[in-house]
Amino acid sequence: MKHRRHLIHLIASLVLATGTLALPLQASAQSAYPNKPIRFIVPYSAGGLPDTVARIFAQRLGEKIGQSVVVDNKPGANGVVAAQALAASPKDGYTFLVTDGSMFSINPAIYKNLGYDYKRDFMPVSLMARAPLYLAVYPKVPANTLQEFVALAKAKPGTLNYGSSGVGSTHHLTMEAMKASLGLDLTHVPFKGSGQSVPALIGGQVEVLFSALPSLAGFVKAGQVKLLATNSAQRSAQAPNVPAISEIIPGFDFAPIVGVLAATGTPLSAIERISQEITVIAKMPNVITLLNNAGIDPIGSGPADYKKAILGENERLAKAIAAAGIKPE
Repeated sequence: MKHRRHLIHLIASLVLATGTLALPLQASAQSAYPNKPIRFIVPYSAGGLPDTVARIFAQRLGEKIGQSVVVDNKPGANGVVAAQALAASPKDGYTFLVTDGSMFSINPAIYKNLGYDYKRDFMPVSLMARAPLYLAVYPKVPANTLQEFVALAKAKPGTLNYGSSGVGSTHHLTMEAMKASLGLDLTHVPFKGSGQSVPALIGGQVEVLFSALPSLAGFVKAGQVKLLATNSAQRSAQAPNVPAISEIIPGFDFAPIVGVLAATGTPLSAIERISQEITVIAKMPNVITLLNNAGIDPIGSGPADYKKAILGENERLAKAIAAAGIKPE
């Protein structure tokens, strides 16, 4: 009987010890992040700038963390559909928003009652990339440099037409900002996207416009268009011989930015992990090549830098919107 009691006591001790040891292991397994698929919500249809960036980064992020990263396109209502999808998801670090800055800079200035607020609803995670636009002119325009174009526009006020991808687009607001800074008088001809505005430039219906490099590169090689400048803060590796407008207008920077954000309340540990991974991915040679081929410059930075970039873009675009005379609808 004595031996039996000793054996029972020994077994109970082992069970208790095993259970005690198992608890930290079980908790560790449950808290390991990430341990299930991650979702990138994109507020636009497939094929656009944020979607392209999201898909390139999603593939590499999935490879690095050992979990799939799904891109979920939620277009509609000027970003409201995507913002609502993010808000309705658990704040557990498995759902993020990948978007350009227009959701926070242009949309609030031209649309009333958006239904979302950048400072209230979102937490910056990482600035992924930027996509500079290029100032392109019709080949018969007698200007081969940015300075020559400015001199021509000042000599013939109101006679040059510029195309854009529509009222309130970055293409439109970049030109309005340049006009305001340099005192230029150009006539705006809005189109429905670069698919219409670039052919209008090639056909000579407008003399000048801003557009992304992939839309212009083939025409540049064929001598059907001339590139004079980029709207980024500095020259792009995509076209290092093309000067930045900031070289004659200090602080000029209207290149669209793309980043990843989380819903307010998301664990900081998850934000830090994804931010760190994005920063590493942005420096991968194959990622740089893929992005550059799409007219995009990789960045990869932390939450603080991304927040600063958003606020800076908001300030610059607010001035451009005011210069363009755009009122909220």
